[in-house]
Amino acid sequence: MNLSNLKPAEGSTKTRKRIGRGPGSGLGGTSTRGHKGAKSRSGYSKKIGFEGGQMPLQRRVPKFGFKNINRVEYKAINLETIQKLADAKNLTKVGMNDFIEAGFISSNQLVKVLGNGSLTTKLDVEANAFSKSAVAAIEAVGGNAVKL
Repeated sequence: MNLSNLKPAEGSTKTRKRIGRGPGSGLGGTSTRGHKGAKSRSGYSKKIGFEGGQMPLQRRVPKFGFKNINRVEYKAINLETIQKLADAKNLTKVGMNDFIEAGFISSNQLVKVLGNGSLTTKLDVEANAFSKSAVAAIEAVGGNAVKL
């Protein structure tokens, strides 16, 4: 046995149906497309969602909602999270790079500091936005909330 006499197992392969190769094949003429109509034409492709002329589902179902294209999406980080981060890394100033290194955000995300939890150490916090309660809590322990 060598590469020249290898062949597939018996019955494992079939010859493909060759349509449009003349009347002798039995598959000439209309080439299995039937007579007339859009599906028999060259270049025919059915539109996605086409339902044979019936009003398609995406047009029957009512539309609703509104997506504001000017919406600014912030990643929320609470004061308790910032306190844990400051304790773990012994920080006095917490900025965007610290959040990225800790894995809270990716480099292109914006941060909003929220006032959930409490601060025990004086911290300078840098972020894109702050809630009123977060600013009050940061300034209550003598820190600064720096808006970027």
